[in-house]
Amino acid sequence: MSDHRISLLTVCGIAELPEHDMRGVTDVLSILDPDTPEPAAFSAWPAHRRHLLRFHDEIAPRPGGVLPRETDVAAILDYGRGIADHPGEKHLLVHCHMGMSRSTAAMGMLIAQDEPGLTGDEVFERVFQIRKRSWPNSLMVRMADEALGRNDLFDAMRRLYGRQLVNFPSYAESLRAIGRGAEVDMAIAP
Repeated sequence: MSDHRISLLTVCGIAELPEHDMRGVTDVLSILDPDTPEPAAFSAWPAHRRHLLRFHDEIAPRPGGVLPRETDVAAILDYGRGIADHPGEKHLLVHCHMGMSRSTAAMGMLIAQDEPGLTGDEVFERVFQIRKRSWPNSLMVRMADEALGRNDLFDAMRRLYGRQLVNFPSYAESLRAIGRGAEVDMAIAP
Protein backbone atom coordinates (compact mmCIF):
# COMPACT_ATOMS: atom_id res chain seq x y z
CA MET A 1 0.00 0.00 0.00
CA SER A 2 2.95 2.34 0.44
CA ASP A 3 3.00 3.19 -3.25
CA HIS A 4 -0.19 5.19 -2.54
CA ARG A 5 -2.07 3.47 -5.33
CA ILE A 6 -4.93 2.84 -2.93
CA SER A 7 -6.98 5.90 -3.61
CA LEU A 8 -9.75 5.22 -1.08
CA LEU A 9 -10.12 3.41 2.23
CA THR A 10 -13.59 2.48 3.45
CA VAL A 11 -14.91 0.75 6.56
CA CYS A 12 -18.52 -0.38 6.85
CA GLY A 13 -20.88 -2.94 8.30
CA ILE A 14 -22.73 -5.73 6.50
CA ALA A 15 -25.91 -3.68 6.09
CA GLU A 16 -23.94 -0.96 4.27
CA LEU A 17 -22.25 -3.26 1.73
CA PRO A 18 -24.83 -2.65 -1.04
CA GLU A 19 -24.09 1.09 -0.82
CA HIS A 20 -20.55 0.41 -2.01
CA ASP A 21 -21.10 -1.88 -4.98
CA MET A 22 -20.97 1.02 -7.45
CA ARG A 23 -18.23 3.04 -5.71
CA GLY A 24 -15.29 1.44 -7.46
CA VAL A 25 -14.28 -0.89 -4.64
CA THR A 26 -11.48 -3.13 -5.92
CA ASP A 27 -10.47 -5.06 -2.79
CA VAL A 28 -12.61 -6.31 0.10
CA LEU A 29 -11.48 -7.65 3.47
CA SER A 30 -14.42 -9.25 5.27
CA ILE A 31 -14.42 -10.28 8.91
CA LEU A 32 -17.54 -12.24 9.80
CA ASP A 33 -18.77 -14.31 12.70
CA PRO A 34 -18.09 -18.02 12.10
CA ASP A 35 -21.76 -18.83 11.43
CA THR A 36 -22.70 -15.76 9.36
CA PRO A 37 -23.47 -16.59 5.72
CA GLU A 38 -21.65 -14.68 3.02
CA PRO A 39 -23.59 -11.51 2.25
CA ALA A 40 -25.32 -11.36 -1.15
CA ALA A 41 -23.47 -8.09 -1.77
CA PHE A 42 -20.26 -10.10 -2.23
CA SER A 43 -21.36 -10.86 -5.78
CA ALA A 44 -20.42 -7.27 -6.72
CA TRP A 45 -16.70 -7.99 -6.29
CA PRO A 46 -14.43 -10.60 -7.88
CA ALA A 47 -13.64 -13.49 -5.54
CA HIS A 48 -9.90 -13.18 -6.17
CA ARG A 49 -9.94 -9.62 -4.74
CA ARG A 50 -11.88 -10.59 -1.60
CA HIS A 51 -10.52 -12.12 1.56
CA LEU A 52 -12.77 -13.56 4.25
CA LEU A 53 -11.83 -14.23 7.86
CA ARG A 54 -14.17 -15.69 10.46
CA PHE A 55 -14.02 -15.01 14.20
CA HIS A 56 -16.21 -13.32 16.77
CA ASP A 57 -15.81 -9.77 17.96
CA GLU A 58 -14.54 -10.89 21.34
CA ILE A 59 -11.63 -9.89 23.55
CA ALA A 60 -11.78 -12.72 26.12
CA PRO A 61 -12.67 -16.40 25.94
CA ARG A 62 -16.31 -17.39 26.33
CA PRO A 63 -18.15 -20.65 25.67
CA GLY A 64 -18.73 -21.02 21.95
CA GLY A 65 -16.73 -17.91 21.13
CA VAL A 66 -14.01 -17.85 18.48
CA LEU A 67 -11.39 -15.27 19.41
CA PRO A 68 -9.22 -13.49 16.87
CA ARG A 69 -5.79 -15.17 16.78
CA GLU A 70 -2.28 -14.21 15.75
CA THR A 71 -2.86 -16.14 12.52
CA ASP A 72 -5.84 -13.88 11.75
CA VAL A 73 -3.73 -10.77 12.31
CA ALA A 74 -1.00 -12.26 10.09
CA ALA A 75 -3.61 -13.00 7.40
CA ILE A 76 -4.84 -9.39 7.52
CA LEU A 77 -1.30 -8.06 7.17
CA ASP A 78 -0.54 -10.52 4.34
CA TYR A 79 -3.68 -9.39 2.54
CA GLY A 80 -2.56 -5.76 2.88
CA ARG A 81 0.83 -6.56 1.37
CA GLY A 82 -0.87 -8.41 -1.48
CA ILE A 83 -3.04 -5.43 -2.38
CA ALA A 84 0.07 -3.41 -3.16
CA ASP A 85 1.05 -6.04 -5.72
CA HIS A 86 -2.12 -5.53 -7.81
CA PRO A 87 -1.65 -2.98 -10.61
CA GLY A 88 -3.74 0.15 -10.93
CA GLU A 89 -5.80 2.30 -8.62
CA LYS A 90 -7.41 0.59 -5.68
CA HIS A 91 -10.26 1.18 -3.27
CA LEU A 92 -10.03 -1.04 -0.19
CA LEU A 93 -13.18 -1.80 1.75
CA VAL A 94 -12.86 -3.49 5.14
CA HIS A 95 -16.03 -4.63 6.85
CA CYS A 96 -17.29 -6.63 9.78
CA HIS A 97 -20.80 -6.99 11.18
CA MET A 98 -21.27 -3.38 12.34
CA GLY A 99 -18.18 -1.72 10.84
CA MET A 100 -17.03 -0.65 14.25
CA SER A 101 -14.60 -3.01 15.95
CA ARG A 102 -12.96 -5.83 13.98
CA SER A 103 -12.92 -3.78 10.78
CA THR A 104 -11.46 -0.66 12.39
CA ALA A 105 -8.80 -2.74 14.14
CA ALA A 106 -7.92 -4.32 10.79
CA MET A 107 -7.85 -0.94 9.04
CA GLY A 108 -5.59 0.44 11.77
CA MET A 109 -3.09 -2.38 11.40
CA LEU A 110 -3.12 -2.04 7.60
CA ILE A 111 -2.45 1.70 7.83
CA ALA A 112 0.32 1.10 10.41
CA GLN A 113 1.90 -1.52 8.16
CA ASP A 114 1.68 0.68 5.09
CA GLU A 115 3.06 3.78 6.76
CA PRO A 116 5.34 2.64 9.60
CA GLY A 117 6.51 6.21 10.23
CA LEU A 118 3.08 7.22 11.54
CA THR A 119 2.64 7.31 15.29
CA GLY A 120 -0.08 5.16 16.79
CA ASP A 121 -2.14 8.29 17.40
CA GLU A 122 -1.81 9.27 13.73
CA VAL A 123 -2.86 5.76 12.70
CA PHE A 124 -6.01 5.87 14.80
CA GLU A 125 -6.77 9.43 13.79
CA ARG A 126 -6.86 8.15 10.20
CA VAL A 127 -9.10 5.28 11.25
CA PHE A 128 -11.39 7.78 12.99
CA GLN A 129 -11.53 9.93 9.86
CA ILE A 130 -12.49 6.89 7.82
CA ARG A 131 -15.07 5.62 10.32
CA LYS A 132 -16.33 7.98 13.01
CA ARG A 133 -17.94 5.11 14.94
CA SER A 134 -14.58 3.40 15.53
CA TRP A 135 -14.05 1.17 18.55
CA PRO A 136 -11.18 -1.15 17.48
CA ASN A 137 -11.07 -4.65 18.93
CA SER A 138 -8.39 -4.40 21.64
CA LEU A 139 -7.23 -8.01 21.31
CA MET A 140 -6.58 -7.54 17.60
CA VAL A 141 -4.72 -4.26 18.19
CA ARG A 142 -2.57 -5.80 20.92
CA MET A 143 -1.58 -8.61 18.53
CA ALA A 144 -0.97 -6.11 15.70
CA ASP A 145 1.42 -4.13 17.91
CA GLU A 146 3.43 -7.33 18.39
CA ALA A 147 3.19 -8.49 14.76
CA LEU A 148 4.35 -5.12 13.46
CA GLY A 149 7.13 -4.76 16.04
CA ARG A 150 5.52 -1.63 17.44
CA ASN A 151 4.69 -0.57 20.95
CA ASP A 152 2.31 2.35 20.43
CA LEU A 153 -0.86 1.14 18.72
CA PHE A 154 -2.51 -0.24 21.86
CA ASP A 155 -2.11 2.97 23.88
CA ALA A 156 -3.22 5.06 20.90
CA MET A 157 -6.31 2.86 20.65
CA ARG A 158 -6.98 3.48 24.36
CA ARG A 159 -6.82 7.23 23.73
CA LEU A 160 -9.29 6.78 20.85
CA TYR A 161 -11.57 4.93 23.28
CA GLY A 162 -11.45 7.90 25.65
CA ARG A 163 -12.33 10.26 22.83
CA GLN A 164 -15.16 8.02 21.66
CA LEU A 165 -16.66 7.86 25.15
CA VAL A 166 -16.90 11.66 25.01
CA ASN A 167 -18.33 11.59 21.46
CA PHE A 168 -20.69 8.67 22.10
CA PRO A 169 -21.39 8.33 25.85
CA SER A 170 -23.84 5.47 25.23
CA TYR A 171 -20.95 3.27 24.09
CA ALA A 172 -19.95 2.57 27.70
CA GLU A 173 -23.25 0.94 28.63
CA SER A 174 -23.56 -0.91 25.31
CA LEU A 175 -20.04 -2.31 25.51
CA ARG A 176 -20.47 -3.40 29.11
CA ALA A 177 -23.70 -5.18 28.11
CA ILE A 178 -21.87 -7.30 25.53
CA GLY A 179 -18.94 -8.19 27.78
CA ARG A 180 -16.49 -5.55 26.54
CA GLY A 181 -16.43 -3.45 29.72
CA ALA A 182 -12.68 -4.04 30.04
CA GLU A 183 -12.21 -1.82 26.99
CA VAL A 184 -14.31 0.93 28.56
CA ASP A 185 -12.18 0.65 31.71
CA MET A 186 -8.93 0.90 29.74
CA ALA A 187 -9.92 4.12 27.96
CA ILE A 188 -7.52 7.01 28.42
CA ALA A 189 -9.44 10.24 28.93
CA PRO A 190 -8.80 12.88 26.26
